[in-house]
Amino acid sequence: MSPLSESEQLQLLESARQALEAGVRGSERMLDGAPAGSLSECRGAFVTLHKHGRLRGCVGFIEALTPLYQTVRDCAVAAALRDPRFEPVRPHELAELRLEISVLSPLVDILPEEIDVGRHGLLISEGAWRGLLLPQVALEWNWDREQFLRATCEKAGLPAEAWRRGARIQAFTAQVFGEGVREPRALRSAS
Repeated sequence: MSPLSESEQLQLLESARQALEAGVRGSERMLDGAPAGSLSECRGAFVTLHKHGRLRGCVGFIEALTPLYQTVRDCAVAAALRDPRFEPVRPHELAELRLEISVLSPLVDILPEEIDVGRHGLLISEGAWRGLLLPQVALEWNWDREQFLRATCEKAGLPAEAWRRGARIQAFTAQVFGEGVREPRALRSAS
């Protein structure tokens, strides 16, 4: 899957913003029709909301069953209204929110020593327990490989060292871009 062009990134950001605002206001979504090309491919994605530089919501799908543009619209609304870590976003907050979109590559099994911190996101699973961290999280927290693995295990509800004892480790890359000062430049694009 090829990276999104700058115009596709802008189109996806605009679509996510429209869905976010309509969802928070409880209004009828007046959204453009289905775009063509890469935006109509089924791809995993996460939408992260920031308010004054702090996390305000993040929801996504590792593997999507709907086209990318629809996945991003759904994730934008869910990040605002259904992230269990936060109260639902209120209409007066909309102007203060900045969207960040992470478009994911397919998952691949990976050995711990193959993990490239900042390039790879991780999914660690064991039985019914699963935890995922996006590539940018390790950079934000300045983690090394082992800290990233431990944090992903803990996010899964597993012991921090489960990655050493047989938990499945999968990696993905993400094309990350967002609104604000950096708009629409890709923050980190890896494949």
